[in-house]
Amino acid sequence: MSQPTIPVAHEDYGSSGRYVVSLPGVSGEAELTWRNGGPGIIVADHTYAPDAMRGTGVAAAMVRRLIADARARGVMIVPACSYVRAQFERHPEWSDLLADG
Repeated sequence: MSQPTIPVAHEDYGSSGRYVVSLPGVSGEAELTWRNGGPGIIVADHTYAPDAMRGTGVAAAMVRRLIADARARGVMIVPACSYVRAQFERHPEWSDLLADG
């Protein structure tokens, strides 16, 4: 059984931004924040999901969007957030995007 696609919005503020998920009927929003870490590098520094969204796959969906966007933009990622770091450990195929932090 396939999981429904979770829509992830991206807000880019120039030197920082965030990925956001809002689910119908669920209060609050999940977010993964990032900031500029220098030329060609972004720092994924925080991931949060409200209790009502935990276990739904929203955090993983935000990380997948982060990875896809980093590939498209040609930037590396410093996984300063423990959740993002754990996802990198689970997905060795993303190692080409891993920047030293």
